[in-house]
Amino acid sequence: MSPPRVVNVPYTPRNWAVPIHATFLRWLVAVLHRRAGKTTCFLNHCQRYATDSGLEAKRLRFLVPSFTDRDIRQLLEERKYGIILPLLKQAKAVAWGPLKRISRKVPGAKKNESDLSITYPGGHIVRLFGADNPDSFRGMPFSGIVYDEYSQHPPNIHGEVVSKSLADHLGWAAFVGTIKGKNQLYKAYQAAKAHPEWLALWLDINASLANETGATITALRRAMADDLEQIRMGLMLQEEFDQEWFLAPEAAIRGAILGKWLTTATKERRITVVPYEPALPVDTDWDLGVADYMCIWFSQTLRTGEIRLIDYYQDMSGGGLPAAIKHVKEQPYIYGTHYGPHDIEVREMTLGGRSRRQFAESHGLTMQALSQTNLQDQINGARLLLARCWFDATKCDAGIECLRQYKWQFNDKLQQFTNIPVHDWASHGASAFMGLATRHQDVLALPTEDEVQEFGGHVLGRDDTSWMG
Repeated sequence: MSPPRVVNVPYTPRNWAVPIHATFLRWLVAVLHRRAGKTTCFLNHCQRYATDSGLEAKRLRFLVPSFTDRDIRQLLEERKYGIILPLLKQAKAVAWGPLKRISRKVPGAKKNESDLSITYPGGHIVRLFGADNPDSFRGMPFSGIVYDEYSQHPPNIHGEVVSKSLADHLGWAAFVGTIKGKNQLYKAYQAAKAHPEWLALWLDINASLANETGATITALRRAMADDLEQIRMGLMLQEEFDQEWFLAPEAAIRGAILGKWLTTATKERRITVVPYEPALPVDTDWDLGVADYMCIWFSQTLRTGEIRLIDYYQDMSGGGLPAAIKHVKEQPYIYGTHYGPHDIEVREMTLGGRSRRQFAESHGLTMQALSQTNLQDQINGARLLLARCWFDATKCDAGIECLRQYKWQFNDKLQQFTNIPVHDWASHGASAFMGLATRHQDVLALPTEDEVQEFGGHVLGRDDTSWMG
């Protein structure tokens, strides 16, 4: 199979990318080591489809042989291809320059700096997006979409926001990136590798070094040697090296705020099956976004101090507070108290000048505002509380991933982590959990970390009676 080329663009794909450019399957997953060349591959892949209507027609006929010429002509009109990175500023920094560079080779291609898009002859568009602003691509009809660094995207971004946007043009989707734990990218690969209608690719650094040639591969060999030396010097963790180069799924998330405590919960098998106990009330803890994600933890608290997280709700489809209230009321739980953040008393024009608490009450849901605490106290409280938590692995999967991916910002200039968390999709689920920790701290006076000890299979304070209701 000879490597396909984009017309008039000097691009020679790496060997691993050849089957990606050759397939007409709708779905593909590519788990790739750092610096494998994925951005170059998929920018050219999108531009290739945007500039070659014959190729797009072949893809559509492969998927549905019964399509008529008229059907094909209709589906070929005004095609849109999107590449979604975790953050819009990341899309601009990483992919916008290369996209402009390759598009200059296409006569008649026009760039739009504000939209980070290129419009090609015929009105076909390749555009960059950030997963931190799903409203920018919600409802847009796509002929193809790339989830770049999918492991850092909201887990439900495909199902809730994009999947239906691919329906009109029978569009394709690529889930791509370097894994960060066993999250959505890892799970997508595990599902895809056994499915005949998916293309699945797993490429660690050894595969590249064995099968690729050229200056870039020579540079990668040197980069790996330098990284190993930095590990010996104590400047880099072995886990970071294994995750970035060898795709180790068990490696810790770099800069994770709650990761160590979740790892302990996993080792102690407290992420398992946690059934609903009808004899105990279910409390809810909310993170209320404005044109943002809506997150709710559902928990039951035992008199021993043990906390069971039995369910989790997360919405990024734009349903907002009305959809969240509807979801809560539809569940078969007997509720105790619904807790919201301290700012639920703020009035909003979108709610007719009412506060979110008032709006919830008008829909039959009474909410209690938590006291406002500083961020560090919230984080410390969440860490302590995790020692007493049991999670339902299935129903709380998306929420657990939020806790796992909640991390500190990294200062590239200083090459160190700051004390400011990254504000992204993961921070919302983490904020709701920290609200749960805040109210338990208020009511139960959590012990200091030194006072926490194992007792009878549970994690209790030195004074056991302090956990009694």
